[in-house]
Amino acid sequence: MNPSLKITEDMMALGFSAYECKAYLALLEEFPMNGYGLSKASGIPRSRIYEVLKNLISKQMVFEQAEGKTKVYIPMEPAVFIKKLKSRYERIFNDLTQYAGTLYREPKQDDRLVVIQGRDNIISFLKVLIKGAENRVALSIWDEELSALTRELDAALDRGVMLRGIYFGREKTYKDLVPHRRIKRYMAEKKERYMSVIIDHAHAVSGIVSRGEASKATWTRDEGFIEVSEDYIAHDLVVNLYSASLDKEAYARFEEFADNVHDQFFHYSKTDLDTYKGLLE
Repeated sequence: MNPSLKITEDMMALGFSAYECKAYLALLEEFPMNGYGLSKASGIPRSRIYEVLKNLISKQMVFEQAEGKTKVYIPMEPAVFIKKLKSRYERIFNDLTQYAGTLYREPKQDDRLVVIQGRDNIISFLKVLIKGAENRVALSIWDEELSALTRELDAALDRGVMLRGIYFGREKTYKDLVPHRRIKRYMAEKKERYMSVIIDHAHAVSGIVSRGEASKATWTRDEGFIEVSEDYIAHDLVVNLYSASLDKEAYARFEEFADNVHDQFFHYSKTDLDTYKGLLE
C-alpha cells in the first residue's frame, strides 16, 4: 500500500477526516502555503479548503499567519503533534477506566457465554486476551491458528507467562506444546479444526476455526466451563505423552484399545472404524 494512503487511513482511524489528513500531510511537505496553494497541493476543492483549515486550526494541528494581505498556514511539528495526541488519548483512556470502574461491578461468577463469529474476529479477540495474560496460557490448537498468534505468545513468554497444551501440526514451535499423535486419524473423523484457549484460568475461548467467516467460538468466564476446558487439555496431554513413551508394539496395542473405546462411544460404521484404525500416523 502507498505509504501516504496508509498514514491517511491511520489518521482517519484516530478521528480525522480524509480532507484534514490530506491538508496536514501536504503542509508537512511544503509550507507556508496559502489556501489556494494548499488546495492545489492536496487536491481538496477550493470550496472546502478554508473549512478544513478552520478545523485543523481548532485542533492546533495548523497555525495561521499573516504575510502582508495574505494568510498562510504552517503545520505543527510532527513530533509535537504526536506527543500531544498521545497525551490526549492517554487522558481519555484514564478517564474512561476510572469512570467505567465506578459503574461496573464484576460478579463473583460470570456464567455468560458470548459467541464470536468469524475466524479473524476470533483471532483478534485472542490476541487481546493473550496480551493481558499474566500467569498461564493453555492451548489445544492447530498450526494455522498457532502461527497467527505467534507474536502475542512470544511476548507473553518473554513476560514469564507459562505456555502449556496440545498442538496439531508437524513443526514443533514451542517446547511446552505437545504434538497430537494421530492428526490424520483426528481429521478423518472430525473434518474441522477445533481450538480451545484458556487464559489465566479466567477466560476460555473454544470453537471451530476452520470455516472462515462462518467460524464460531464461545468466550466465557464461567468457572465450570473453564475447569472442563482445562481438564480436556490436561487429559489430552496425559494420553499423548503416555503414548509417546511406549515402544512400537505397546503403542499399537494402546491405539487399538483407544479406537475400540471410541467405537463403543460413537458407534462407527465398520468402514469408518477400519479407516480410522489404518491411520496410525
